Amino acid sequence: MKRLSRREFLKLAAVLPASLAFSRFSSRKTVGRAERPSVILLVLDAMSAYHLSLYGYGRKTTPNFERFAGRANIYHAHYSTANFTIPGTASLLMGTYPWTHRGLHLSGLVKREMAHMNLFALLGEDYHRFAFSQNVWATNLLLQFESDIDELLPSSAFSDYAFLVSEAFKRDEGNAHQVLDHVLFDYVDAPGLLVFGLAQRLYFERSRKALDRQYPRGVPQPRNHPIRFKMANVFDGLMGTLTRLPEPFCAYIHLFPPHSPYRAHRDFIGIFDDTPPHIEKPEHIFSEGESYETIEKNRLWYDEYIANVDFEFGRLLDYLEQNGVLDSSYLIVTSDHGELLERGIKGHVTPVLYEPLVRVPLLISAPGQQRRQDIYSPTSSVDLLPSLLHVTGNQVPDWVEGRLLPGLGGQEDPARRVLMLEAKSSSAFGKLRQATFAMRHGRYKAILYRGYERIGRDLVEIYDLESDPEEMHDLSQQQSPVIAGLTAELLEQFEQINTLP
Repeated sequence: MKRLSRREFLKLAAVLPASLAFSRFSSRKTVGRAERPSVILLVLDAMSAYHLSLYGYGRKTTPNFERFAGRANIYHAHYSTANFTIPGTASLLMGTYPWTHRGLHLSGLVKREMAHMNLFALLGEDYHRFAFSQNVWATNLLLQFESDIDELLPSSAFSDYAFLVSEAFKRDEGNAHQVLDHVLFDYVDAPGLLVFGLAQRLYFERSRKALDRQYPRGVPQPRNHPIRFKMANVFDGLMGTLTRLPEPFCAYIHLFPPHSPYRAHRDFIGIFDDTPPHIEKPEHIFSEGESYETIEKNRLWYDEYIANVDFEFGRLLDYLEQNGVLDSSYLIVTSDHGELLERGIKGHVTPVLYEPLVRVPLLISAPGQQRRQDIYSPTSSVDLLPSLLHVTGNQVPDWVEGRLLPGLGGQEDPARRVLMLEAKSSSAFGKLRQATFAMRHGRYKAILYRGYERIGRDLVEIYDLESDPEEMHDLSQQQSPVIAGLTAELLEQFEQINTLP
């Protein structure tokens, strides 16, 4: 008799009577599978480490993350490889930098021949591989990995209202999103088609009024997507999901909050009104013209939204502890990129790569861990894939560009060089003609702007992050061997990575 593969069995179980399917998984353990730790990877979109009280921010935004930190490894200088979703998420899941995987654009994809070079494929069928993203662009990226994922939920899962046309086209959902959702509705460039754009606005207004007592600034939504959700319902859904997955599992969960629009529950609005404003920084050459007053209002709303996320995470943490999930699971909390609210810039669709945009949280709790460990050496999102492969007993392929994280098999390296790139205006199929490239090397951060008409030449900025964490004092014009060496190293590194794909 032919033996069913694990994938075939899961597909068969999905159509069996509910009672039979439940009996297969009622113990949460799967008979005959190796005792390996489960992995819960929670990505909170656009959450900047700069705004978390866990890392010293002035407003008390993260009491529950601080509680979790008591049983986790805390990485204090952890960087995304980019300042927006596609390159940052792809690097996290593939262990390669954006110039390698070539997911460079706002709604881009990685190189087709690299699609199987991802965490889900490398963990293999010993794991039940689950994925869910509220960010539709990240879902499109996950659809590239779909053959390596056992269970992929749509972006509208756990939502109160949703109208994504593409989700009706299961055989080609990614293309349907690009062709239909982007044309019919107002995602980035207003307006959508007249009839559908009007229907979208009426639909959103209906859902807004239904819940506006709880959400005075509007119901949470992925930016410009026809989805509305209550954050508490989403976390409730995740709790039920995580305790039904067969062990060992790898659950990739990508939530939209605290990404803009910043729409906190009413319980969190006003909690920071009595706190002092942030320092005013000079406008950058890439300023978007946002006033200091507008920036400060949005900073306040963003911090309230983070506090709302922190509260829901606290409920999730309690649930996982009470159900024993953390006794057998790694829980990782991080982000795909940060957010900038300074220098006349609001958001993250910008050429700049300052710390609030690229320094993101990373907290990792090993199964049963009860002690806090603080790690201050620079680390990168490309380090997560090899580290998770290592702790789950899998081989790390030679092509991986990250290294093992300290505390998960690696060693601290204060002089570590980590790299970041913004190149959404360059072709994914050629050399990078217009890009911002940043390098954190030890205590210094160096940034290169190349190919921008607004500047007209290469522009370099250098900051000493130990003495100037706000990046206020550009050292690039100082005449010193250290600064000259950093400039030369930055330009050399960019030439090395800027090769034909």
